[in-house]
Amino acid sequence: MCLSMKIIISLLKAKARMIAVSSACLVLFAGCSFAPKYAEPSVQPPAAFKEMTPAQSSETDGWKTAEPMDNALRGQWWEMFHEPELNAFESQVNASNQTVAVALANFLAARAVVKQSRSQYFPTVTASPSVTRSRQASQSSSSSSASTFTEYALPFDASWEPDFWGRIRNTVKANSLEAQATLADLENVRLTVQAEVAVDYFQLRVLDAQKQLLDATVIAYQESLKLTQAQYGAGLASDQDVAQAETQLNTTRAQATDLGIQRAQLEHAIATLLGQPASSFSIATNSLTAEPIAIPFGVPSQLLERRPDIAAAERRVAEANAQIGVVRAAYYPTITLSGAAGYQNTSVQNLFSGPGLVWSVGATLAQTLFDGGLRQAVTEQSRAIYQGTVANYRQTVLTAFQEVEDNLSTLRILSQELQQQDAAVNSSQRYLTRANTRYQSGLDIYLDVIAAQTALLNNQRTALDLQMQQLTASVQLIKALGGGWDISHDILGWRTQFHHGPVHLQITVPCGMMPPLGMMTMPSRM
Repeated sequence: MCLSMKIIISLLKAKARMIAVSSACLVLFAGCSFAPKYAEPSVQPPAAFKEMTPAQSSETDGWKTAEPMDNALRGQWWEMFHEPELNAFESQVNASNQTVAVALANFLAARAVVKQSRSQYFPTVTASPSVTRSRQASQSSSSSSASTFTEYALPFDASWEPDFWGRIRNTVKANSLEAQATLADLENVRLTVQAEVAVDYFQLRVLDAQKQLLDATVIAYQESLKLTQAQYGAGLASDQDVAQAETQLNTTRAQATDLGIQRAQLEHAIATLLGQPASSFSIATNSLTAEPIAIPFGVPSQLLERRPDIAAAERRVAEANAQIGVVRAAYYPTITLSGAAGYQNTSVQNLFSGPGLVWSVGATLAQTLFDGGLRQAVTEQSRAIYQGTVANYRQTVLTAFQEVEDNLSTLRILSQELQQQDAAVNSSQRYLTRANTRYQSGLDIYLDVIAAQTALLNNQRTALDLQMQQLTASVQLIKALGGGWDISHDILGWRTQFHHGPVHLQITVPCGMMPPLGMMTMPSRM
């Protein structure tokens, strides 16, 4: 057997012994992790929402007649309002809204960080081939000379840090939990934008209804002005009555014109939410057709699984818990296994010959002996951060309960107020009819007619404002309930990755575009 073969065999035997020792160490220390055992922070949700009991829901407008086909909200919740134009707008949010695109980019970046941390499980292998031309002098007592030669080298270096204390595993776990949190953040941003589009759309449609009301009122006031002018010409009315009628007409025209400012701003806001330039976007005037709907709000405990912001807060609690294990691993020594092998020779023809083979193996242990309390302080910091995330989680849950109760009470009270306001509109209409009759009969002055007209217009506009508040509260309640999102749709699929391998997210990216969220295949529950 040639010398080079013997050297190669001895090198392989040495590496085999190193691998065996490393494997034994891994088996021995695989279970070492200094992160505290994680348990979700405890919260005590109430048994039921107090602002909408079954008895109250039977008396609330919308809940009396609507019969939802399911006991939970669906993903495309805006379809419950039966507004085709709103449905078209909502379908553009995922593909065009730039705030959603930022949240998506944040999630993709967090997922890339998970891949980066997982790379620490494996050794780092490098190669650095080189060619060096050198000239060396040789001197003796009798003569001096110099030699020039070329050295060729092809070295391979490998280093690996076994994860004896769980630092790498807890880092991977923490980064994976952060990726899960950013995925929930993405869903929360998307839900927020969808709700904002719906709110702006309904406000715009109510302004259209107000404009139609004011335009119709202007026509009625024009007829009243003509009648007053005719009576003035016949000597049955004074010039003061004509001036009052003109004032009433011009004031109403100004109110109708003023609505254009708010409508334009809402139209521009919707354009921005849809990712379109406001200069090239417009919404045609249309009437308000949306009706009160029954929203299945469930019980408070379901909010813990239905709101993406709660899921994100809980995942960050788990992340902070894993980070404690990362910093506690710093108390223990770092062991690095390294090895190098390659060829080195002054002749390229003999580079891969036996004498040209070089190798080395070794291990390094590094332990911090004194750091002035640095590790203790970092550990205390990580525990304080954990306590902060727990408090943030509980505050998020409390805020969720508050938002649901706020909107339930708003809808319940608005239902009663709308009924009362409808009665006020009806009585105002009757009041105006009688005032006109008495004025035309000469029993009352024209000021009484103006008072009746003003009361009717104000009550009609108030009724429209209450309808807008009702629709807005309905959207906000759906948002407070988490929309159609559920924790089992996305997050639970990621929670199993530590036991079943990586969970892949398939995203198709059109050329030159950010990937639309509608083209994402989210992980399913395992």
